[in-house]
Amino acid sequence: MHAHFKITAPDQGLAAPLQHKIDQKTKPRSSLGQLEKLARQIGLIQQRLDPHISQPHLLVFAGDHGAARAGVSAYPQEVTWQMVNNFLAGGAAINVFARHNGLHLTIVDAGVAYDFSHRPGLIHAKVAPGTANFIEEAAMTVDQCELAIARGAEIVRNLAGNGCNVIGFGEMGIGNTASASLITHCLTGVPLADCIGRGTGLDDAGLQRKQALLEQAMKRDRVGGNAPLAVLAEFGGFEIAMMMGAMLAAAEARMLLLIDGFIVGAAALTAAKLFPALTNYCVFCHCSAEPGHAAQLQALGGEPLLDLGLRLGEGTGAALAFPLVQAAVAFLNEMASFESAGVADKA
Repeated sequence: MHAHFKITAPDQGLAAPLQHKIDQKTKPRSSLGQLEKLARQIGLIQQRLDPHISQPHLLVFAGDHGAARAGVSAYPQEVTWQMVNNFLAGGAAINVFARHNGLHLTIVDAGVAYDFSHRPGLIHAKVAPGTANFIEEAAMTVDQCELAIARGAEIVRNLAGNGCNVIGFGEMGIGNTASASLITHCLTGVPLADCIGRGTGLDDAGLQRKQALLEQAMKRDRVGGNAPLAVLAEFGGFEIAMMMGAMLAAAEARMLLLIDGFIVGAAALTAAKLFPALTNYCVFCHCSAEPGHAAQLQALGGEPLLDLGLRLGEGTGAALAFPLVQAAVAFLNEMASFESAGVADKA
């Protein structure tokens, strides 16, 4: 799989000129905080002093999980395909936020246990109608995992070829916080209990059941141990694997990646374990209320833009943070310098 991607960190030659341009804006130095770091990051990714946003896109990957039938979620598995229909009808939170913030939205059927008709805004990329139950066996075969990664990469390469240079990631899949918890535990070493949250709203009894089931899953004999791709195949979802491939292709194409919360973070964590340079292209959009997300952010060196207590998924945090990306580019390109405005710099 490594042979399919070549990801390198952006050349740092423009770092000093970008910082000089930022420092010469009519403001005290560093007074725009994270926006300044974001502007510098985007400039380095695009290798230009006047970066631009082109055809920003948000992909929501949907997939079902066999473990959902075992009771790791408060909602039945059928909610996955029902919410996909809601996305396609324009009625979900992500539709509202993407629409209002100028993000083109596409839904990807990575592995939903439902046959969708051909609909505008839907990409058919189904690997299988849901994964196996990872409590009892591997969620997917190695071949299925690699196919999901390849299909995600193909989707993004097509977008990049059409001029997109900013891509956001979202997901839908009942049971996928359980997957993300196991992936996070295996790849960070943080205790499993500290990676497990209430997901879609489990009560105390449901949370205890979820923890017991995930502990049971961890006791299975796993040939690949904690190698990133082995962990992904054992515990992941088709939507997580496809997102990972999409992220790798996006970083390879030097796009800006808008990383949402806990589930998207699991895909980013897996990708970054294989290609550490990926993080140079990532904007960590928000801090999820799911407890395992903090472990992901620490492992990835991520500094989230927002902390709103979100735990909806769908890419909502990415859509809400996108105006900050626009603001970072806008101030770098449009804000006057001390010299152009005739304003005295500090002594």
